[in-house]
Amino acid sequence: MASLDDAWARGDAGAFANRFAADGTFTNVLGMFFQGRDEFRERHDAVFKTVFKGTTLALRIATLRFIRPDVAIADLDAELRGCTNPPGGLAAMPDDTIRTKLLMVLVKEHGDWWISAYHNVAVVPPPPNG
Repeated sequence: MASLDDAWARGDAGAFANRFAADGTFTNVLGMFFQGRDEFRERHDAVFKTVFKGTTLALRIATLRFIRPDVAIADLDAELRGCTNPPGGLAAMPDDTIRTKLLMVLVKEHGDWWISAYHNVAVVPPPPNG
């Protein structure tokens, strides 16, 4: 997870996609669906250059469950900091942080762990006091 945080901070889509399976699936916080490492990398390259430029990501494993010795499901809490201009359909918290719940299915092949599925759901900010 630390390598993902680091790649995000550097805006390095290639490094961010490095452990993504060639045939993996990705659903982003806006509900857009993508398939394959190339699409995962291209999508992140686009947002690193635009709406998420200069942001940082912090991932924390909430639960990790091994379905088999070579398949794990990771439920993560994600915080995207410094997002002053979130894309339409996504709202930041008052501290300019976007919080999400991220589900990853991880598969071990030939001794390496790969992200086979990546499903991201935004945590809605509380309504303003009024």
